[in-house]
Amino acid sequence: MRVQVRLVASYSEGVDCRLEFGPGGLDDSVECMHIHIYMTTQTAEPASVKALFDLPCACQSLRRATRIVTRIYDQELEKATIEITQFGLLTALAITGGVTQKRLSGGFAMDSTTLSRTLERMQKRGWITAKQGSDKREHIFELTAAGKRQLAKAQPHWNRAESRLRNQLGESGWKDMQQIVCFLTKGATRAQNLLQPI
Repeated sequence: MRVQVRLVASYSEGVDCRLEFGPGGLDDSVECMHIHIYMTTQTAEPASVKALFDLPCACQSLRRATRIVTRIYDQELEKATIEITQFGLLTALAITGGVTQKRLSGGFAMDSTTLSRTLERMQKRGWITAKQGSDKREHIFELTAAGKRQLAKAQPHWNRAESRLRNQLGESGWKDMQQIVCFLTKGATRAQNLLQPI
């Protein structure tokens, strides 16, 4: 009795590659064994990834990564007419219930001038309000009803951006990234404190 083997390789694109082993063609008198092998083709790296080159400078490497990650989030959040910096501030205000500009500046490591401009734009859009604190020189920023609606509107878009990055890194890589970023941020903050004033 002759036995012929038909090897069927199925690719993710839906193309079947069939290989027949044994003399002659298949007919009713031949017992056939079908082996299905499911294969996933490897996706070539996009040109934008291949274009990257090693940077010896920690600052330049981090700035490049930040630009790329920021674009991922802004591409999604622009559908909700909001930027990632604004989304982060709304989230912080939602968590704290209200906080001073000094606290926001320290928490986000943002310079006061940049933060002031961002908060001013958010106030003009009606997302936040400022009230005088116990110290007359400071103001406490809080979310308005419009700000809460805007945050809820933007949340699904932020989730999609987060998922895009998370899927590329994988769960293990995602956790490693969070730990490394936390470690790096604290280390850089301590290094900044060691700088001698000009």
